[in-house]
Amino acid sequence: MLIRAEKESDRTAVCRINTAAFATPAEAALVETLRECVQPLISFVAEVDAAVVGHIMFSPVSVSADPRLRMMGLAPMAVAPAYQRQGIGSALVRAGLARCKALAFCAVVVLGHPEYYPRFGFLPASRFGLRCEYNVPDGVFMAMELEPGAFERCIHSGQRSVVKYHTAFSTV
Repeated sequence: MLIRAEKESDRTAVCRINTAAFATPAEAALVETLRECVQPLISFVAEVDAAVVGHIMFSPVSVSADPRLRMMGLAPMAVAPAYQRQGIGSALVRAGLARCKALAFCAVVVLGHPEYYPRFGFLPASRFGLRCEYNVPDGVFMAMELEPGAFERCIHSGQRSVVKYHTAFSTV
């Protein structure tokens, strides 16, 4: 397996993977919109035998308590159904988190499975004084500091800070 930055030539495969991995084509459309509208953007693919079988994307989010916090949101992440449960998703998450850290982002948030993402260090975002702009259960909105103390202002602000995603996420 090879994890690498997404190339222009991967777009069709990435669309196919996101469409196959999710119940609707909304995530595939989200990826296209984010590519066009958001910078910086981290987008990796996983290859097995020269075929793209997985994809992950990170895009900037903002926090009401401190708009200067450099944070990323992990979404979407997809692995072709025939390749799931083989460690590909985990490898994509680890590579993406490492890239976020290398680019000096202080934290990452994710809306996802509460049984899956804690293995990478994600905790319920409420522990950091954060809440999602969308009405989601507490356990599925998670955060992870890449820089110790990154959420200190959020915790001490006296109220839960709101994390906002790019407007393209409102269509998913």
